[in-house]
Amino acid sequence: MFKTYLYYCIKLIVFWLVVFQLERLIFSVYYWDKVVMISKVEWLKAFYHCLRLDIATAGGLSIIPLLFLTIKLFSHQKWVYYSFLSIIILELLLISLIQTGELITYQEWNHKLTARVFKHLSHPDEVVKTASIGMTIWFFVLLILELMFSLFLIRKIFKNCEYRIVSFSKLIVIPIALVSFVLIGGVNFVLLRGGLQQIPININSAMYSKHPFYNDVSINTPYHFFKSYLLYRKTNIDQFIPKIDSNTAVQVVADLYDYPKLHDNYILDNKRPNIVFVIFEGWAGDAIGAVSGKEKSATPNFDQLARTGYLFSNIYATSGTSDIGNSSIFSGFPAIPEVSITMQPEKNRKLVSLNQSLKPYGYSSGYMFGGDVKYGNIGGFLMDHNFDKIIDENALPTVKKRGKLNYYDEDLYRFFIDEINQAKAPFLQCVFTGSSHSPYDHPPLSKKIFNGNEADYMNSLVYSDKALGLFMKNVRKQKWFKNTLFVFVSDHGHCTEDVTSPSLSEFFKIPLLFWGEPLKREFRNKVNSKIGAQCDIVRTLLYQMKIPVKNDYPWSKDILNSNSPEFAFHTIMKGYGWKSPNGFYTKQMEGNIVIQDSLPSQFKAAELEKCHSLFDQVYKYYKKL
Repeated sequence: MFKTYLYYCIKLIVFWLVVFQLERLIFSVYYWDKVVMISKVEWLKAFYHCLRLDIATAGGLSIIPLLFLTIKLFSHQKWVYYSFLSIIILELLLISLIQTGELITYQEWNHKLTARVFKHLSHPDEVVKTASIGMTIWFFVLLILELMFSLFLIRKIFKNCEYRIVSFSKLIVIPIALVSFVLIGGVNFVLLRGGLQQIPININSAMYSKHPFYNDVSINTPYHFFKSYLLYRKTNIDQFIPKIDSNTAVQVVADLYDYPKLHDNYILDNKRPNIVFVIFEGWAGDAIGAVSGKEKSATPNFDQLARTGYLFSNIYATSGTSDIGNSSIFSGFPAIPEVSITMQPEKNRKLVSLNQSLKPYGYSSGYMFGGDVKYGNIGGFLMDHNFDKIIDENALPTVKKRGKLNYYDEDLYRFFIDEINQAKAPFLQCVFTGSSHSPYDHPPLSKKIFNGNEADYMNSLVYSDKALGLFMKNVRKQKWFKNTLFVFVSDHGHCTEDVTSPSLSEFFKIPLLFWGEPLKREFRNKVNSKIGAQCDIVRTLLYQMKIPVKNDYPWSKDILNSNSPEFAFHTIMKGYGWKSPNGFYTKQMEGNIVIQDSLPSQFKAAELEKCHSLFDQVYKYYKKL
């Protein structure tokens, strides 16, 4: 009977391994265009390199069902068998939901499903709006297919799960069963940690390719998600912070920000212009000709504006989400891995926002978004920082047709002009677009400009840029136009035809353009290639307006000051990145995996010291807020 018991313990592990490979195959077929983009042979390697992590996950999932298998050694009651099956089916349902969710979201996020999904699930209506009808149908179709095949396997493998020790009394059998559970459970625990080595197994055991997609195929989805959830539940990320001497970190950061602050590089004629922020949803620098230098650009209208404005061509988003992008733009605060400060009012209220710095100088303020401003608590952040008026989809006029997630950009811009016309000057008015966000349900283009990888996104930029062109044509007719400085910037980057991974620094490159009549003529059609970040905008702008910042924006630097150092710190999924004139560096904290490293050996130590020191000090500052 013990032989049969052990046989079913092994079959349980094998069952999960088959399920994981099935899900891996479905994922690959769904994204077959990515599979064949480089090499089918490289893709096939995933089905081998995945095994260690798959076995570890199978070991973890088998521990509770194993308890009921052990009880069957001394009990023939039906509830034991049905409990065993119920646990497996519940685990299977959870895993299938995670796997299918990843299958659908990967198209937009370009990385495996993480606990970031809980930020979206906290607003279910936002999830429903983001998902197209096709995505929703595919979700349920694929979920049902996975469940049907897996249930078929369960029926075949565990149909006759019958064994029992009958020749001994329970006084003997129960201790034997307990010892068996401890021993077999111990084996499963060893499988879960990947062996008896000092450091437990991690996702890097399944990573084998320089192409992120193939690694994503290989990495076990439930293992990755549950590890991400554990990190999501942590109150801090101290164990993941790069180790650096505290005194060294303080000194290095002081050197980074202790540059001569005064300079005469003023690019504005008028020190008190109206200010209009146009925040583009997910505009990637790589897709914009004026920023990337590519001949084929998705944004000809923006490129034309750049030729008559002051363009910053080396600016990086601090993170990959809209909520953090907005807080970085207005409060000059860098991003921290796995942390959204907009979701923590008790902390973000202690930051200062641009509108608050302008308020003493008579500026009114407003913010308009064509979607639901409660996403990522952006609306809460803006209210806590005393924006005078915040308008979202719930307060906008009714239109005949709109996007599922947002108003179309052209309608949003039209409403925005009407709102500015009612604003008290001088003003800070902000609009956040949405048509370039998945599901990209903008009005149809006369013809699609882009095909292939990220075609839907790239064509949404074409539409969004067209709407921008109409907006700028109309604002030129407004009486406030001549005294208005426009600041065009993106909330975060996006994957493009050429930048295919959100873990690369180039993913975070975004446009930043100062444009308008208040700009001195000698600074028009100029390009500033200095490296900076979103969080640098606020200090740069306020210095141009001769408004003292005191200690309000300690992590923002003036990128129009020739004395300020060039660097950008950003986060990636569960990690961080660094960009300087010497190169890129991105690292995933969990598993200690370097994703990207182009730093020359002679500069690497010094650059990483700056990066790790800044990370250390920003995180300590955040914890004290």
